[in-house]
Amino acid sequence: MKFARIATSLLLSLGSLLALANSAHALDFKAVGAAPVILCDAPSEKGRRVAVAPRGMPVEVVLTYGEWTKVRDASGDLSWLQSKGLVAKRNLQVNVANAKIRANPDDTAPVVFTADKGVLLELVDPVASGWAKVRHRDGQSGYVKASEVWGA
Repeated sequence: MKFARIATSLLLSLGSLLALANSAHALDFKAVGAAPVILCDAPSEKGRRVAVAPRGMPVEVVLTYGEWTKVRDASGDLSWLQSKGLVAKRNLQVNVANAKIRANPDDTAPVVFTADKGVLLELVDPVASGWAKVRHRDGQSGYVKASEVWGA
């Protein structure tokens, strides 16, 4: 009996660890809100200021610690910012020289507009089959290859 309880407990613990490991792989992206935020090297206002993140910049949330969030930017750099500076809105950053935004999620679809490297696009619909539906701040929308943007 005692062995059966221990074995059951171990299996439940293993199941919890596997569920946690699977959820750890889900990426959480947010964007800097209406005002730029200061990026620091530690979760404290006493930390060294390393950069300023402009409004709308997409970031990957790595960890939240109290009122601070550790984020990764498009270049892969890690830093801390105050959590209140983030919004749930999803933006993508173009990471190629000349991204083609197409009318449909297809390489042969007409090009609606092009976007230079570093341009921010609002994510309208999540990535499906390698394409993301996006909108430019001037109102134009279309589909971009997920491989040509960061933050998807």
